Amino acid sequence: MNGKTHAGIGLAAFVALSNKLPGGFSYLGMGVVVIASLFPDIDHPKSIINKYILPFKNKGAKITLYICSGIIVLYFDYVYTNQPAYKALGVALISIGISSHRNGLTHSLLGMITFSFIISYISNKYSLKNITYYFIIGYSLHLICDMSTNRGVPLFYPFKNKKIKFPVTYRVGSKFGNFIELILVIAGLIYIIYRLPGI
Repeated sequence: MNGKTHAGIGLAAFVALSNKLPGGFSYLGMGVVVIASLFPDIDHPKSIINKYILPFKNKGAKITLYICSGIIVLYFDYVYTNQPAYKALGVALISIGISSHRNGLTHSLLGMITFSFIISYISNKYSLKNITYYFIIGYSLHLICDMSTNRGVPLFYPFKNKKIKFPVTYRVGSKFGNFIELILVIAGLIYIIYRLPGI
């Protein structure tokens, strides 16, 4: 599923659930959900997020940036902080660097738990209430949406590399797949326009 579809579905879901979430509707929450909806694809050098991070949109740049960043974070933690969240972030960044798209940490339950733990630490440290909830919503929706594609996701990585997917799937980039995603985005936008004024 492409990034715009992930973002649209995440945004529509946040608007739909906002009255039931702690803190209700907020633009901060909306932004976190959209970013989290895109985040698992950070393992792809040409993902929407990496377009703004990587100096060059290729595998080599992704590997170099994330592995070096992970090593720097681990060194900083060792010398200055000794915090579990920094250790988790350092290891996660290195894992992103060595992972290929949909074959590693970011498209797994362990990845969702790891990054949610890091976000929870940031939330508590800077008194950013409820952003962990928003992050989990966006991240989990990304995994669920990718399970509807023919490639599936390695939900139980690194314990099992088997790709998990729904019984009925579509191929990303196919005419049918593009049509399905277009319908989802349009339906999501219509719902947001209808629902947003009443929140």
